[in-house]
Amino acid sequence: MLKRWLGAAAICCVMIVMMGAGGDPQSRFGKLGHEMMCACSCGQILLECNHVGCPVSPVMINELHAQMDGGASDTLTLHWFAAKYGATVLAAPIRGGFDNVAWIAPMAAFLLATVGVGFLIRVWTVRSGRRVPVSAAGPDVRGDALRERIRRETEY
Repeated sequence: MLKRWLGAAAICCVMIVMMGAGGDPQSRFGKLGHEMMCACSCGQILLECNHVGCPVSPVMINELHAQMDGGASDTLTLHWFAAKYGATVLAAPIRGGFDNVAWIAPMAAFLLATVGVGFLIRVWTVRSGRRVPVSAAGPDVRGDALRERIRRETEY
């Protein structure tokens, strides 16, 4: 049993270490290129823009190469593109500052809605427990008397 736990822990450690691997410039270029949208208003990721003769994506790709060759960090590069092309060039908001609202607000709204629905169900449950159930047939009428009443009420 201990060997299984140690093996699982070793595999987890290797996976964590390997997730940080890939610091080569090409993988960094691919990561940054997939975090930006093409500014030609096609609505596609920069490195996946398949517009025939797109005038914008080659320019943006060259600018991305220039930023990376200049030694700019990922965040600085994304900020540079957002300043030049507008915030719509970012595929997802950069974490930090006011942009945290774009990450936090949907989750907070979902959690508040879930809590609100739970509270509403709880209130309804408590209210329904206080009520005295009413018989569908009215007063306690049983057997032949009930059949006779049904027959009389359904005659034409």
